[in-house]
Amino acid sequence: MKPLSSLLAAACAALALPATAQPDFPEGVFTPRDPAAVELGWLLFYDPILSGNGEVACATCHHPKFGTGDGVSLAIGDGGIGLGPARKVDPRNPPEQRIPRNAPALFNLGAEQFKVMFHDGRLEADPDKPGGIRTPLGAEMVRGFKSVLSAQAMFPVLSADEMAGHYSENPIAQAVRLGQLTHEGGAWSQIADRVAAVPEYRARFDAVLGKGAPIGFTDIANVVADFIAVEWRSDSAPFDAYLRGEATLSEEAVAGMELFYGEAGCAECHAGRFQTDHGFHAIAMPQFGPGKAARFEDHHRDVGRMRVTGREEDAYRFRTPSLRNVTKTAPYGHTGAYATLEGVVRHHLDPVGALRAYDLSQAVLPDLPGAVDDWVLTRPEEIDAIAQANDLAPRSLSDAQVEQILAFLATLEDPQGLEGRLGVPEAVPSGLPVPR
Repeated sequence: MKPLSSLLAAACAALALPATAQPDFPEGVFTPRDPAAVELGWLLFYDPILSGNGEVACATCHHPKFGTGDGVSLAIGDGGIGLGPARKVDPRNPPEQRIPRNAPALFNLGAEQFKVMFHDGRLEADPDKPGGIRTPLGAEMVRGFKSVLSAQAMFPVLSADEMAGHYSENPIAQAVRLGQLTHEGGAWSQIADRVAAVPEYRARFDAVLGKGAPIGFTDIANVVADFIAVEWRSDSAPFDAYLRGEATLSEEAVAGMELFYGEAGCAECHAGRFQTDHGFHAIAMPQFGPGKAARFEDHHRDVGRMRVTGREEDAYRFRTPSLRNVTKTAPYGHTGAYATLEGVVRHHLDPVGALRAYDLSQAVLPDLPGAVDDWVLTRPEEIDAIAQANDLAPRSLSDAQVEQILAFLATLEDPQGLEGRLGVPEAVPSGLPVPR
C-alpha cells in the first residue's frame, strides 16, 4: 500500500490538471488543494468532536459505505447509535425527531460548477452578500469561508437534530438555542476552541495556517471542504471515459443515454456532464416526516425553495441533484421517498399519479419510538398542493426504455470516487469513536 503522503500528493496534483473542453459537456473545474489541509479535514470529517455531545461526526450521515449518504430516507442524528439503516435510538438520549430531509451525496461538490448547496439552495454563491455567500445567517454570516462548500460543510453543527444536541444538554446546544451562533463565545467559537485544545489538531493547523495562528471556525470549515473536494471527486466513470473517447459503452447504455439527453427529457433538469442544472423544480415528490418548520411552527410541511425566496411560485421546488454514482446513493428524493433507482425513475414518468399512489413502505425509516412518519401523507389538502405545484409533464416510456435509462445511469458509477482517496481513518486526534 502506498504511504498516505503519496496518495494525498497524487490526488491533489490531479486537481491541477487542465480541463479538456467538450462542446456540450465541459469537464469539471477543480481547484488544487493543499495535501496537509486535506489530511486535516479528513480527520475532522470523521471526528465527533464537532458535535455538541461528541457523538456525531460529519461522516455519521455522509459515509462512504452508503455512497456518501446514510442509506436511509430520514436519518436519526443526535441521539442515535450506529450507522445507516442499522442506526438505532440511544435510550439515554432519544432524539426529538428525525432529520427532516434526506442526506445528499457529496460527489464533485469541489468542482467550481457547484455553487448552490442544500435541497432548497439556502446557501449559494452571491457576490452581494458578506464573503460572497448567501446563507440563512444573513448579516451575521462571518467572512473567511473560502467557498460555498466550506460554508455548507459547517451548518449541520448548528442543527439540534443533526449535530448540536437539544436544549441545554451541552454548552454548544445551549448557545444554538439562545441564538448565539457566530460571535465570540457562540457555538462556532466553542467548537473552534474545542478543536484547538487537542494537541495534534493544534500542530496540524500550525502546518496549514502558520505556527500559533488562531484557529477559527472558518478554518475548520475550509479544511473539511478541502477533504470533501479531493476525497469524492468523481469524474472517471465509464461515462467520462466515453466522452473523452477512451472507452465505449454497451448498446443498452448508449440507447439509455440517447433517451436521457433526448426523448425522455431527463436532461431538461439533469443537464450536462454532472447531470444537474443546479436549478429548482417541483416534481410532486412525496412528503413525510417532521417537515421543514421552525420550532414554534406546528405544521409538518416542506415547501422547499419557497422557504428561501418567499415566492409562492417556488413552493415545493427542490434542487436538481447530480446523478453521479446514483446507483449507490439510495434512497432518492428530498425525503428519500424511493428506496430503489427504478422507483424514482418511474415516479418521473407520472409524478402526480405516483404521489397519489405512494405508500410509505417504499421508504427506509429506522425505528423511532413515538414518531409519526406519515404526517403529510395523511393530509389530502397538502397532497393536493404538492400535486398542483408539479411542473414535470408525464412521459410515456416502455419497460425496455426504462431499463435502458437505468443502464445509462450505471455508467455514472465511478469506483475511485466511491472508494475515495483516503478511506476511513483508524483513529482521530480527539480519541472519540470513528464512525465505521
